[in-house]
Amino acid sequence: MKLLHWFTIAMATILVSCIKDDVADSSSLISEGDHLPKFTIIMNDGIFLSTGELAGAPSVIMLFTTKCPDCRRELPVMEQLHRLRPELRIVCIAREENAYEIADYWRENGLTLSYSSQPDRKIYNLFATETVPRTYIADSHCIVTATFDDTTLPTLEQLLQLTESA
Repeated sequence: MKLLHWFTIAMATILVSCIKDDVADSSSLISEGDHLPKFTIIMNDGIFLSTGELAGAPSVIMLFTTKCPDCRRELPVMEQLHRLRPELRIVCIAREENAYEIADYWRENGLTLSYSSQPDRKIYNLFATETVPRTYIADSHCIVTATFDDTTLPTLEQLLQLTESA
């Protein structure tokens, strides 16, 4: 009986944190043609990063949680992009996840991307109201040129093409 109780709780947690919600496209607050919202975050290496520092080159912003199956599929794609285009600024921002959880996941999966742990949805709420992963491609002027959510995960080929032309 106790096992069934824990299984039910675990499944509910997965369903709530994952993230194939049936939410209309209006859950994104940022669309193609919009400026990236203004934010400042601390990356896992201690570096402060603000929106203004992304100007001058294309960037990719991915909002994620390591508990999300779609995010787990997309993070290795971002890692591949990072290895193929090390000069590209790829910013991974967690939604309601602490640094220890992320560091463990990164280590277990051989990820080298920088990330910003966020204990809440403060940064996430600048971009959207529901669902992860969310990926935003921005040009050198911080104008969003493409968006992806949990219903349209970008492929490596798409990311390469979109960041080349951004």
